[in-house]
Amino acid sequence: MNRITVFCGSSAGTDDHYMEQAKALGTTLAREGIDVVYGGANVGLMGALADGALEANGKVIGVLPDFLRSKEIAHQGLKELIIVETMHQRKTKMNDLCDGVIALPGGFGTLEEFFEMLTWGQLGLHQKPIGILNTNGFYDPLLALMQRMVDDGFLKESNRAMVLVSASITDLLEQMRNYTPPQTGKWITKGNL
Repeated sequence: MNRITVFCGSSAGTDDHYMEQAKALGTTLAREGIDVVYGGANVGLMGALADGALEANGKVIGVLPDFLRSKEIAHQGLKELIIVETMHQRKTKMNDLCDGVIALPGGFGTLEEFFEMLTWGQLGLHQKPIGILNTNGFYDPLLALMQRMVDDGFLKESNRAMVLVSASITDLLEQMRNYTPPQTGKWITKGNL
């Protein structure tokens, strides 16, 4: 993996550990020679991620819709900031630039970006590994919901298994390096649960 897109909050969250993990992820990716692609802001987890990578001499590429430039405050330390028009163009560009995706804690935007990339993978539009860095068990309720989707016949186990999860940066990256995409379609009938 040469580049990883990271989706995360533009807020810091209520626990300092969220910011620490975001910065640690940026630092780790930079030290492993993996470029960071992210939303381009200098605030919240987004800013901590970028700062961690930049302080470790990593390459960071920001992708920011023009209308968010003033709201999210574009990171001034980036050598490459790509300005796009829409949120959809942002996700498309971030997908085009990366070899894998990691979600950190965040709000609606983080989930929307994560699920669109996950859906594209489920539909076979890409075969990139998609991981969750489950800091402080933040994503435990979402993971339980995904299992409920499997249990109730709305999601194949092979598609649920596309979501790689760990609270450890090192372990998550190892899972991503060893990822094999599912070889079956997403559609479920009563005969192929």
